[in-house]
Amino acid sequence: MRFYPTDLLLAVEHAEASLRTDPASALGHLLAESGWSELSALFDSTALAAALDEALGGLSQFPWRPMTDTDDVWRHDPAGRVALDDDAAGPTLRGLLLAWALGNDVVLRTARPEPWEALIALLREAGVPLPGARTAPLDTPVDGARHVRVPDLVVEGDGPAVDGELFVRAPRPGSAAIRIQGAPGLDGLPSPVAALDCRSPWFQELFTATYLAGTTLARARDDDPQRAARLDARLRYLVGRARRTPHYRDLPRVTGTADLVRLPILDKHTLEKVSLPRDRGLSSGALPSGEVLRSGASSGEPRYIVYSRTDWENMVREAIPLMRSLGVRNGDRVVNTLMGGGLYGGLITTSSELTRMPVEAYSAGQQITADLLLMLVRDFSANVLLGMPALILPLLREAKQLDPALRIEKVVYGGTPMTESDKQWLRTELGTEVISSILAANDGAQLGHQCAHMGRTLHHINDDYNLIEVVDDDGRPVPDGQSGHLLITSMQKFEGPLIRYRIGDVGHVSQRDCACGGSGRVLEYLGRSDGQIKVKAWTVHYGELLDALEKFQISQLQAEIQTCDGTETLIVRTEAPHELDPDTLHAFLTGALPVLSHLQAFDDGLKVFELRVECHPEGSLDRNPVSGKIKTVIDRRLD
Repeated sequence: MRFYPTDLLLAVEHAEASLRTDPASALGHLLAESGWSELSALFDSTALAAALDEALGGLSQFPWRPMTDTDDVWRHDPAGRVALDDDAAGPTLRGLLLAWALGNDVVLRTARPEPWEALIALLREAGVPLPGARTAPLDTPVDGARHVRVPDLVVEGDGPAVDGELFVRAPRPGSAAIRIQGAPGLDGLPSPVAALDCRSPWFQELFTATYLAGTTLARARDDDPQRAARLDARLRYLVGRARRTPHYRDLPRVTGTADLVRLPILDKHTLEKVSLPRDRGLSSGALPSGEVLRSGASSGEPRYIVYSRTDWENMVREAIPLMRSLGVRNGDRVVNTLMGGGLYGGLITTSSELTRMPVEAYSAGQQITADLLLMLVRDFSANVLLGMPALILPLLREAKQLDPALRIEKVVYGGTPMTESDKQWLRTELGTEVISSILAANDGAQLGHQCAHMGRTLHHINDDYNLIEVVDDDGRPVPDGQSGHLLITSMQKFEGPLIRYRIGDVGHVSQRDCACGGSGRVLEYLGRSDGQIKVKAWTVHYGELLDALEKFQISQLQAEIQTCDGTETLIVRTEAPHELDPDTLHAFLTGALPVLSHLQAFDDGLKVFELRVECHPEGSLDRNPVSGKIKTVIDRRLD
């Protein structure tokens, strides 16, 4: 059985809460009675989490540590059994907590077993899986154990008075020392002890690190026989952290993903109500850090999405292997045309990710022009274009007209689907070899991605980052392969947590083995749940219109519904790089989709429905000034 540092953190947080709310609690009484009151500073779950996150290259990626310059990972395994000599209480407790965090069984060789056994029992009261621990008399041989000596924390120079339990003036005879000059823990920052320990050589003795050459993070996770237990640990920690916020304060504790259905669904209305700037319901009260992004809201007012420093780091750690899966390689030169400005996150998130990789990036954002693109390709040998189809396709066609020799090796896109005809144009006219899609949202970052072997709207899912559920209209889970509403649980976002958040999209999930070597859950993305067009008591999906018009090689499609004098009117607007005849498209649509024809279940003398078709040049439909997207379905009947 593998143990996880996050469970140790939940146990420390449980102890921390008991000391904060009741100094006379069982733990407070034990520390006071044993003369260990100073050691309460070690029950600092925030400081311990930050130290372990840095030392292990990401708690949310444990037991692996993905590399940034290669597509390989390190794997961390516990040393096994660790023996600690209880010469002083401070080093012993520091050793116990960190040895447990790495999944080791611990033997405490001590002359005072009773308080240590009581402390171990109190830590287990958190109800999370923790490794074994026992006491033994001093000098007892412990077979198969790694003997670890925890150094003293030695304060040198003119500093505050120390009483010898946590900080000392001189090291014990024969003991190593972590030497500190000045007063530790000033300026309201957490105790530095965990950070000092996790950066010290003795911490490395608690685990072994194996470099897995040729093993990607996705492959390591796919092949992990303890996948279910790993996701259970992720969810336990997320829920534990979410309970720090007012909105989730009364959330029931969970043991794993089987308990997901016990948790409430978060809809957009509620999210907007409890999010900044309206409310601090999803704020943990932690020290401010990280980045704040902006997203549109159904009320028309923006919502602000807080990513703590750790949340942001998690996003970047997960995105670098994702970029490689999308086809980005070392030495590529990437023109980034995602939208930026106004706190919109597309440009800044991808910029953060690309700057960690051995690639050269040109973050032009929406200010890109055909001339600038041609210069970057000509003078810098740019070979990758990153952006949204609504922006980059008109851009590329203009650039191709200016320079018929233009070639773009790779196109990575997001925001909206790309039609198969546009993909074929890229391959034929620009020699594009890699065309891959990423699904993402400001609220929860990446949802899925395409490798080179996935097409249309199929995407690999990373449940370690966003756990995706599919539910029916009443919120009940549906079987694999059945379409429904998508819920995401952001497993690595702890400030402004999203648990079972209904993102407003529909799709279905199935198990699939991919030619890329990956296996697991795959999402077929079917678009926005508000992409249903209901006319004449029937429903037409936006995707059905898009698929029906595929033969006409359109690039963008918009459907607007309005009512005038009792007549419902559906206006279908297209963008295409070539001229189209509205009458031809009208006749085709009414034949392909009879619901859009003059047929109706009412008196023939009543005109209850009308279909209009408008054909526009590519790039002429209105784009959202923040996101750059085209609004796909507009229902004026709701105005």
